[in-house]
Amino acid sequence: MRYIVTGADGQLGGRVAANILNEVSGEQLIFTCPLLNRLSKEKAEAWEKQGVALREANYDNKEQMTEAFKGGDRIYIVSGVIIGPERVQQHKNVIDAAIAAGVSHITYTSFLGANREGYTQYVLPDHTETEKYLRETGVDYNIMRNNLYMENYLTNSVMLANISDNKWITTASDGKATFIAKDDSARVAAALLLGKGEHNKDYDVTGGELISQREICKMINEASGIDYEYVIVNNDEFYKYLDLIYIPRDSHGDYSKSPVPWCSNDMVTNESSIRDGLMAIITDTVEKLTGRRPLRACDLVDKYSYVWKEKVSSYWGLR
Repeated sequence: MRYIVTGADGQLGGRVAANILNEVSGEQLIFTCPLLNRLSKEKAEAWEKQGVALREANYDNKEQMTEAFKGGDRIYIVSGVIIGPERVQQHKNVIDAAIAAGVSHITYTSFLGANREGYTQYVLPDHTETEKYLRETGVDYNIMRNNLYMENYLTNSVMLANISDNKWITTASDGKATFIAKDDSARVAAALLLGKGEHNKDYDVTGGELISQREICKMINEASGIDYEYVIVNNDEFYKYLDLIYIPRDSHGDYSKSPVPWCSNDMVTNESSIRDGLMAIITDTVEKLTGRRPLRACDLVDKYSYVWKEKVSSYWGLR
């Protein structure tokens, strides 16, 4: 059996790659990324030394991906970055390429709510359409729908507060969510890639605690000694705030001055979904598939303490 991990240069795909390498030999693995030169020389050499095949696979290039995926039996597909019709086409390309290369099972990274009524996050239509397409192909699959990442509220929220006079501005109010740590999401992905999931089953991937951003802010205040002020705004006010710090409304906007690589349509609808209780779904997916309880916010505070200690002021300063 040979396993493929796409996006191995990214934060989530890289974690999946590391996890799967702990389970099987490198000769059984194919790691891909859009541009191989994005990988650090040290990581590429370490993986190749262990026998991993490193291949370039751009989601816009179906022929390239088909060649890159040859020899693989099961694939983990991380979702693309651009939001909108382009991403849907990219997802269709990678699914088609995997099937054309002879891959027999696909694990796809979706987003919580893609199959639920009343969910209105900006990114959801892309995932809903991709899920539908994946099922229609007839290939064996698992879909993992991640909740919002816990790390976002220990890094990006703090980073934005750093550049906003220590004001933690959000429309999430006191809504609670079961945020998922990327390490837990990656462990679930590795388990599904290895075949530990049920046949053609969807999994909502959530954390093990219901917690609000206000509680996380308080936790960070206590750990840092900094008085980050938790400021609740409505959607229009949140948009105006994000406009002021040069975050574009959609993913095709001008990011030259933006402190983050995301658009405000995405950020506002995600935060509003927390406020409205949509991200408070509780599941046992992590423990069931990995045998471990999900990480909590308090488990990660020290890991990301550098964000306030170093006064990080942009996404590209995060690590």
